[in-house]
Amino acid sequence: MSTWAHRLAAVISGRRAKWAVLAIWVVLLAALGPLAGKLGDVEENDAASWLPGGAESTQVVQLQERFRADETMLAVIVYERAGGITPADQAKAKSDTAAFAKLPGAQQPQGPFPARDGKALQTLVPLTDVDVVKAVDDARDLAKRGPPGLDAHVTGPAGGGADMFKVFESIDGFLLLAAGSVVIVLLLFIYRSPLLWIVPVLSAVFALGLAQSVVYLLAKNADLTVNGQSAGILTVLVFGVATDYALLLVARYREELHRHRDRHEAMAYALHRAGPAILASAATVAAGLLCLLVADLNSTAGLGPVAAAGVITALAAMTTLLPALLVIFGRWIFWPLIPRYDDKYLVPEAYEAEHGIWSRIARLVGAHPRALWAATSVGLVAMTLGLGSLKADGLSDAGQFVDKPDSIAGAEAVARHFPAGSGSPAVVIAKAPTAPQVAAAVERTSGIAELGKPATAGDLVQYEATLRDPADSKAAQQTVDRLRAAVHAVPGAEAKVGGNTATTLDINRAADRDNRLIIPIVLAVVFLILVALLRALVAPLLMMATVVLSFLASLGASALIFRHVFGFEGTDSGFPLLAFIFLVALGVDYNIFLMHRVREESQNLGTRRGIVRGLTVTGGVITSAGVVLAATFAALATLPLVSLAEMGFVVAFGVLLDTIIVRSLLLPALSYDLGRRIWTPSRLARPAPAAAPAPAEAEVIHN
Repeated sequence: MSTWAHRLAAVISGRRAKWAVLAIWVVLLAALGPLAGKLGDVEENDAASWLPGGAESTQVVQLQERFRADETMLAVIVYERAGGITPADQAKAKSDTAAFAKLPGAQQPQGPFPARDGKALQTLVPLTDVDVVKAVDDARDLAKRGPPGLDAHVTGPAGGGADMFKVFESIDGFLLLAAGSVVIVLLLFIYRSPLLWIVPVLSAVFALGLAQSVVYLLAKNADLTVNGQSAGILTVLVFGVATDYALLLVARYREELHRHRDRHEAMAYALHRAGPAILASAATVAAGLLCLLVADLNSTAGLGPVAAAGVITALAAMTTLLPALLVIFGRWIFWPLIPRYDDKYLVPEAYEAEHGIWSRIARLVGAHPRALWAATSVGLVAMTLGLGSLKADGLSDAGQFVDKPDSIAGAEAVARHFPAGSGSPAVVIAKAPTAPQVAAAVERTSGIAELGKPATAGDLVQYEATLRDPADSKAAQQTVDRLRAAVHAVPGAEAKVGGNTATTLDINRAADRDNRLIIPIVLAVVFLILVALLRALVAPLLMMATVVLSFLASLGASALIFRHVFGFEGTDSGFPLLAFIFLVALGVDYNIFLMHRVREESQNLGTRRGIVRGLTVTGGVITSAGVVLAATFAALATLPLVSLAEMGFVVAFGVLLDTIIVRSLLLPALSYDLGRRIWTPSRLARPAPAAAPAPAEAEVIHN
């Protein structure tokens, strides 16, 4: 074999080149590794930073900079006593107000303001972004040292932001530990070796470090939006994808070690034969992720390059560093199941005989293809009925957390005793000469509780309007729509409406636009890659159709579980798109691993025998890869943020469904039923003399 691909594979695993490859990776990590630890410094977790610059709420954020020297977040301290506020409670709140002025970054506090029902007090403290988390923690410590029976909470944008920041700060370390532990345990079980797992895990750690460094540089120098969600997904994606590629390559390397005395030659053949499938898989996932760049939402658009960087570095590590380390360590790394050279393995059936359970599954597919694809299709279609339970129109502030942090308890207390939108007003900015007309338009708008005093900056005027409904409610969003219509109608005002509610509304609408635009683009890009890989049209269409059905089934089943088992109120508005990207790209991944091997076998055995053998020899390793990827994403499901928990669950569920049902039964059965027509219009689709079936397959092969 003298193709350029084989020569390249031979270079990577060469006797001298393996040391050069290792040296290059060590130098890369030494130079860029320190940047990986700075990734958290460039994360942007506030909602406004997720929006495109053209959104009205984003324009308001930019205009607000003209009204203040420092950007501030409002902390709302609420005191509540069920039996009514006492004089001691009032004295406590007044004393705290003076102390709040000394918090890090605090500006002049306002209050305490009593509730009309006499059961609560409220103090407002604007905080600059010097150290909001510390300021909120200090405020909570102060406020909670009150008389017995007085409950105190810190809420508002600053309280909610601090609670969110704390979650994101703990995510990276937790996910790295969780994903690493899961991968190690599963590799110990899969390889049944106390040593072999070290090589893939070490390679994955190298890949993650390089990916985080690259993402940091892009965020620092190319204005890439990175948030806690994308950073968390990067960790599990790199570990999951890198381990998948490692499983595929190590399985092929083990197979070639039985056929070659020289481990360097065995690795060259393994890379040459497994490399195209791994490369196509990485290209499919990365291309699908990069389609997110056309999204309106900065958070969604930013996730594309972040996750694609993880896939590309995983590909680089697993096709260079992993092979180099494996040939450096030699055959003994497989101990105690060391693969020895034996010329009996030159006959393909000898290796195939080691895959007992998958040989039986492949026989089942060959014996009853039509019944299998019909039954599995009906089952998957039934699962899609759960899509009626999917509520993907955003999460309320309380709905974003699995538990109830202090800011949410505080928001509930505010809603019980003050106007529900208190502490998170709508912000209206207009031309100063039209201030009276704008104020009148705001006050006439249904859903506005009260209008604050105007503030001016040059030719602009700013009003803060308190909403009657909770700021995170649908009713508040409807009020914002009415408010925008009212102030936009004021001649010459050029008025714009922002604030937290307006930001959420704009995020939901941008996400809806992204769903409708990006999903067709991803389908087209992935299909073209499959056509190029398989040099056929029918097989890629089958692969895409089965994966899309699997995605819809996973989404339907997950929606039912979210609502009726976990009790979540719904999903984030961007959830369907991200679930689609990961499930379709990663689902196609496993189908690529299978169908690339089927095509390889079909060239010598014919299509139906190629399907049986391809499923037999790849079934174990692909299923193992699916279990590993599902387990790493399942780590997200343990986090206290609903959006990440839901994403982790749906990807884990979908990957298992795709690996166990679609790739093992549905796709092979459909392909077997169609026979050589799946390769249309390539030469493999043309009639050819039937190869003599192997004795073990004679009863199920009918080419």
